[in-house]
Amino acid sequence: MSGQTVRVLLVDDDPLVCSALDLMLSSAGLSVVASVGDGDQVVTAVQRHHPDVVLMDVRMPRVDGIAATREVLRLPHPPRVLVLTTFAEDSAVMQAVEAGAAGFLLKTAGPEQIIESVRQVAAGEGVLSPASVRVVVEHVAAHPVVTQRRETAARLEHLTERERDIVVRVALGRSNADVARELFISEATVKSHLGAVLARLGCSSRVEVAVLAERAGWLREAPSVTG
Repeated sequence: MSGQTVRVLLVDDDPLVCSALDLMLSSAGLSVVASVGDGDQVVTAVQRHHPDVVLMDVRMPRVDGIAATREVLRLPHPPRVLVLTTFAEDSAVMQAVEAGAAGFLLKTAGPEQIIESVRQVAAGEGVLSPASVRVVVEHVAAHPVVTQRRETAARLEHLTERERDIVVRVALGRSNADVARELFISEATVKSHLGAVLARLGCSSRVEVAVLAERAGWLREAPSVTG
């Protein structure tokens, strides 16, 4: 997306939320191409406006954000989806990831965090909010989708030390650029290692890896990273 304006579609049933997000993103140089109030309008809006990122609410009257995400990502050359959630919706987060969402943010996230997260998703990265990832991951870790993966979590023990360093930082919400800077390696190397980890663990996103890392106790064992 370098040199191009990121195009964003807003999906939320609260017009005030859409207006606030529109103002926030537009003031940062992002282009809000449209907003819709329910999940059943998303596919049509994507086909009409060709956004790079869909900022998707979870709870909506007719079609929820998870179902809408699933439908959008079945389209040819789909946009990336960033889900907005609240603590009350924590059980839906893993389902959203399973549906193919690139990541999630809490609705309490600050403007700078939301703007940067949209840019990260547009650039091909997933998003885990550093300010909220531990709380959300701990909530999501009790979800049945995750508890069914206990055997997969054991496979974390076979990762190399470098892969473990990367996984812990990703699970704590670091971007690829942040991880590269902290470990004194290139961003391309981070992407390569992370891709190998995802494939080995059978995960489709960094959110799933984060949940496995939390279940394995890796985040609690890394005080020097969390600070």
